[in-house]
Amino acid sequence: MKLPAHLHLDKLGIPYEARSFSPQTEKGAAHVAQALNFPERQAVKTLIFQIVESGECVLVMLGGDQNAISGNLKKALGSRNIQMAPTERVKEITGYVVGSIPAFGWQPVGFRSFLEATLLDEPMLGTGAGQWGEEIMITPQNLIQASGAIAVNLTIKTA
Repeated sequence: MKLPAHLHLDKLGIPYEARSFSPQTEKGAAHVAQALNFPERQAVKTLIFQIVESGECVLVMLGGDQNAISGNLKKALGSRNIQMAPTERVKEITGYVVGSIPAFGWQPVGFRSFLEATLLDEPMLGTGAGQWGEEIMITPQNLIQASGAIAVNLTIKTA
């Protein structure tokens, strides 16, 4: 089955591996990683944040076992007033429901996407394909190419 995320990669000529897991799998990156037998760090969480003043939404990608440091995230997004986008706004912006947002293929021109820089050290990353039970395995470099993401430090506290 070819989903829009697969078609996006095919159109760009970006290699990937389509993998499936049981749709009955409990939600969450850790459960996907376990079901497909790869490290939780490599299971990419796709989070949509909103800048309160402008209403701009951005995609933030972290490893399944990572959390962004608030100050790092605010610096990357260029605002002190950010929040997770409400679920209805996420659906409106991406066309997907929370828990199945692919990292690419839906962003309009100019949409900002950020990838946690330490994920560049991973040999392979897994990202949702837009339907629960479907995952795309892709190299970090190809993920950046497909999503237009900027790699930034979101998880390591700096002095």
